[in-house]
Amino acid sequence: MIRLTTPDDTNALLALAEATGLFESNQIEELAQMLNQHLGDKADSEGVWFTDYDREPVGVAYVAPERMTKGTWNLYLIAIHPNWQRQGRGAVLLGHVEQMLAENGERILLVETSGLEEFEYVRAFYRKNGYEEEARIREFYKAGEDKIIFRKVLGSVVV
Repeated sequence: MIRLTTPDDTNALLALAEATGLFESNQIEELAQMLNQHLGDKADSEGVWFTDYDREPVGVAYVAPERMTKGTWNLYLIAIHPNWQRQGRGAVLLGHVEQMLAENGERILLVETSGLEEFEYVRAFYRKNGYEEEARIREFYKAGEDKIIFRKVLGSVVV
């Protein structure tokens, strides 16, 4: 079941993010701050957090609008606990996010990821789900690590 994230999900979602091995400790701390800020003061946050829940949180996604645009959103986070990966849950969670945005008239969803070889499976996931590589910023994260931006048009909007 995919639902909006609640404060009770916080610890499990942080443990989930850590279990993926994709986040460094400082990034887990930043994630905790983002969750606490969003869940503590929703008036200041335009973003939306989703939890994929199956007796416990097994997946999380976070999207927020791109400032100074009309209908462009960023997928800042999507993660599935390793015990639940390779079962289609990531695609279902991503589809849920896309559907919610499209139903609200949003136009485009952007996502960025690393260009390192070990992130090829992440890039393949986005390509499989209809995203196209839109841009590459060389050596963005650090020397030798590019940022790759994927883009998907939502709904039947032609851009």
